[in-house]
Amino acid sequence: MRVEAVYRYPVKGLSPEALEEVVLTPGECIPQDRRFALAQGDAPFDPAAPSWLPKRHFGCLMANARLALLRTGFEPRSGRLSIRAPDGSSLVADTRTEDGRAAIGAFLAEFLGPEARGTPRFVEAPGHNFTDVAKKCVSIIGLSSLHALEAAVDTPLDPIRFRANIYVSGGEPWAEFGLLGQEIQIGGARLRVFKRIVRCAATEVNPETAERDAKPQHWLRERFGHSDLGVYAEVLEGGQVSLGDALEPLEADLLH
Repeated sequence: MRVEAVYRYPVKGLSPEALEEVVLTPGECIPQDRRFALAQGDAPFDPAAPSWLPKRHFGCLMANARLALLRTGFEPRSGRLSIRAPDGSSLVADTRTEDGRAAIGAFLAEFLGPEARGTPRFVEAPGHNFTDVAKKCVSIIGLSSLHALEAAVDTPLDPIRFRANIYVSGGEPWAEFGLLGQEIQIGGARLRVFKRIVRCAATEVNPETAERDAKPQHWLRERFGHSDLGVYAEVLEGGQVSLGDALEPLEADLLH
């Protein structure tokens, strides 16, 4: 299998950013991935003592499909986040300042309208990532598996619906499930696959139109007997991963 695409999602639920290469660090997510989130007003998230919370506490496509209409860009060096709404309104603000974060939170809350609960906060906590699972990890999808789903329902599905970090080509459909519990090499990094990804209602959302125009989780259960697509892997040994790099399982006798 080979790496076809790499993405990070700086703000949970908002735009993907394509990368040609990335340097992975042991025990961490892809740099800048899910670094920020919009915490709903009733979310018990404390930036001073961050802990993992389920996605329902934050702005997310599972509950807030219209977030797919926003186009965002993040500049790590300057800390600036730009947001553009479909009506042409936009914002550029500094995520490093209290005023900047407040402006971003207000913009997103106004865009969500009645879907915003209480007074949402745009939040960040150094060292914390707003991932869908408690362990910091990288998500990987085999495009052969996605194509098998598309063929089964005769419907094209944009891979971005599934918001993975790394998409790989080659291999048989569902081959990534066979890597569960194994160590793999991707480019210069070594990872361990630890969990299949259970898909949720976020995959219903068309990333271009924000319409709920597909039922991937239902189709997976109906056609394949499970609702999983892709796997989570933790980074054991850091290194660079680039487009075109191979993903290879490591033999047990090579690990010692």
